[in-house]
Amino acid sequence: MLYETLHRQGFASQPQSASADDNLQLFNCRITNAVKCLPPQNKPVGAEVNQCNGFLAAELRHASLIIALGGIAHRAVIKAKGLKQTRYKFAHAAEHELEEGSLLLDSYHCSRYNTQTRRLTQAMFEKIFARASEILSRL
Repeated sequence: MLYETLHRQGFASQPQSASADDNLQLFNCRITNAVKCLPPQNKPVGAEVNQCNGFLAAELRHASLIIALGGIAHRAVIKAKGLKQTRYKFAHAAEHELEEGSLLLDSYHCSRYNTQTRRLTQAMFEKIFARASEILSRL
């Protein structure tokens, strides 16, 4: 769902990525994670997020727009920016102006669980990236 949406919105050269050498190119975007390891059940715990947060902070240093896919990513971004969690509540399609001038846009994570339960639909996900494209066109 992620690469298909990135492709449809003009952020990726193709709708799938099968391997590191498949020639996929990203345009005007970057994909990163709250943690740099693959935790059990792919569910990072607080200690893992904390340990990797400095890396995330460095990666986000010059980002003008950040899309957080899920609550874990949202909280990791807020922490990486040195901001108070209580001021920035996660909600799908929520937009948060961060203190240093960047914008955080939230989305439910495009996990199989969220898509199969229809908590996140393709249309909802498309709207997030259409909004991102709109915001970036004004920067």
